[in-house]
Amino acid sequence: MNFPQPETTAHRRPMKLNTLVTLMLSAVIVLVLLSVHMFYFFQIGASTRSQLEDKAMAVARTLAKSPEIQQALRLPPEQANLQPIAKAVEASNNLLFISITNMDGIRYSHRNPELVGKHFIGADIEPALRGSEVVSVNQGSLAKALRVFTPIYDAQRRQLGVVSIGISLDAVTDQINQSRWSILWTILIGTLAGAVGTLVLVRVLKRILFGLEPYEISTLFEQRQAILNSVKEGVVAMDEQGQVTLVNQAAQQLLNDNMASSVVSAERIYDASVINHHLQEVLRSGHARRDEELNVNGRLLLSNTVPVRSQGRIIGAVCTFRDKTEISQLMQRLTGMVSYVDALRERSHEFMNKLHVILGLLHMKNYAQVEAYILKTANNYQTEIGFLLEKIKSPVIAGFLLSKINRASDCGHRLTISDASYLPDSGNEQQMAALITIVGNLVENALDAMSEQTEGEIHVMLHYQNGWLTCEVSDDGPGIMPDHLATVFDKGFSTKGENRGVGLFLLKQQTEHLGGSVSVESEPGVFTQFLVQLPWDGGNQTA
Repeated sequence: MNFPQPETTAHRRPMKLNTLVTLMLSAVIVLVLLSVHMFYFFQIGASTRSQLEDKAMAVARTLAKSPEIQQALRLPPEQANLQPIAKAVEASNNLLFISITNMDGIRYSHRNPELVGKHFIGADIEPALRGSEVVSVNQGSLAKALRVFTPIYDAQRRQLGVVSIGISLDAVTDQINQSRWSILWTILIGTLAGAVGTLVLVRVLKRILFGLEPYEISTLFEQRQAILNSVKEGVVAMDEQGQVTLVNQAAQQLLNDNMASSVVSAERIYDASVINHHLQEVLRSGHARRDEELNVNGRLLLSNTVPVRSQGRIIGAVCTFRDKTEISQLMQRLTGMVSYVDALRERSHEFMNKLHVILGLLHMKNYAQVEAYILKTANNYQTEIGFLLEKIKSPVIAGFLLSKINRASDCGHRLTISDASYLPDSGNEQQMAALITIVGNLVENALDAMSEQTEGEIHVMLHYQNGWLTCEVSDDGPGIMPDHLATVFDKGFSTKGENRGVGLFLLKQQTEHLGGSVSVESEPGVFTQFLVQLPWDGGNQTA
C-alpha cells in the first residue's frame, strides 16, 4: 500500500550580492578577453609576418643606398669584398641570408662563401632586376625562407643590382608564437585587473546599499509599498530638485477624487497643489510646518511637512496629511449620539420622577389628580418627543435636535421644529455628518448672537422632497449687517474676535462638496435666516 509522501519545499536562499556581481563581471571579463584573444590569435600571424617583411625591406633599402655597395658592384665579385658587410648585418638582424647581386644575377655576397660569384637561385629575383621591390616565399641554396628584393641604383638612377634578404620561415613561426604568448599574458593580467576591480566594485556597492543583499532590498521595498498604501494618511515626498518622488494611494484619493488609484503623473497633479507649495517652501527654508489646515478640492486637510536630512544636508521633504473633514464628521456624529444618549438619560430621570409623583398620588388615593397628571404628561410627550420622532425618522438627528432644544432652553431661549418638517433616515454617512454640522453650527451661532437678549426664538425646518433636503434655520436675534453678508462664509471672518469664523466656512465647504448650496438673508434687529439645500438619500419615503 502506497502512502502519500509529505510535500517538502526546499527554500532556496537567494545569491548574495558580492557573489552575483563577481560572477557576472567575471563572465563579462572572460568573454571579452577570450573574444579579443581569438580575434588576435588569427590575426597575429599575418600581422607578425607583415612586421618581419617591413623589417627585412627596411634593411634591404638601407643596404641598397650604401655608396660602398654601389661602388663594389662596379667591380668583379671576387674583388668587391662585400662579405664582411653582409655577415655583420645578418648577425645583427637575425637574418637567414643577405645576397647582393649584379644585374646578371651573380652573387657578390652569401652566407656560404663558395656561392659568391655564382648565379642567384630562384625566379622571384626577376621583377627586382627590372626595378621592382618583391616579397616572396621560396627556397634557394638554403632553407625555405621569406625573401625580399630591393633594386640598387646609383646617383644617376641607373640600376646596378639587387639586394635580397631572407628570413627563415621557422623564425617567422617562432615570432608568431611569441606574439601569441604575449596575448595570453595580456589576458592573464587583464583577468587579474578585472578581479581586483570587481572586488572594489562589490565593496563600494555594499557600502552604498548599507550592506543589504538584493533580496533584502526587494523585501524592504515591498514592505514599504504595503505600509504606504495601507495607512490612511496621505504621504507625498519630494527630492532636493523639487521633483515629486512618492505619492501613496491615500494621497491620490485625498488630493484628487476623480483620479484613478493606479500610476499617475505626479507633475500633472501636484504642480499647482498647495501640497507642492508647502514642500517647496520647506525645501528652501529647512523648517518644518506642523498641524496646518489646508483646503484641497473641498476637503479640509491637516498636514505636517518636514525636511529630510542626510549628513546635515537637506535631501528632500515629506508631507503627511489626513482628512480633517472626516475627523470633524466623526466627532460631530459622536456628539449627536452623545446628545441623544444624554437626552434619553435626562428623559429617563424625568420619567422616574413622574412615576414617583404618580405613586405618591396613588398612595393618597387621589385618583382624580392621578388621571389629570397622566393626561398632562402624555400630552407633553406627544407635543415634544412624539412629534419629533414622527417627523424626524433618523434617531441620530432626532437626538441631536432634542439636545439642541434642551440647550436652547438652558440658555433661556426657545428652539422649535416646524410642523412642515419631514426627514427620512439616510444611510449616507457624509450627508448625515454634513447635516449635523449645518444644524449644529447654525443653532450655536444663533444662540451666540442672542446671548445678550432674553426670550429669543430659533426656528428649524427640515423638509425632504424629490431627493433634496431643505434646511432652514432662522432666529430673531440682532441680525447681520448688510456689508457682512458677502463675507460671512469666509474662513476666519467673525465679529466675535480672533480664532473664530470656522463654523460657517466648514458648513459651506461640506455643503458644496456634496453638491448642495447655502444662502443667507438678514435684517438687522429683526431676523436672520439661513437656507441650505442638500442632496439626501432618503429613498421613496413619503411623509
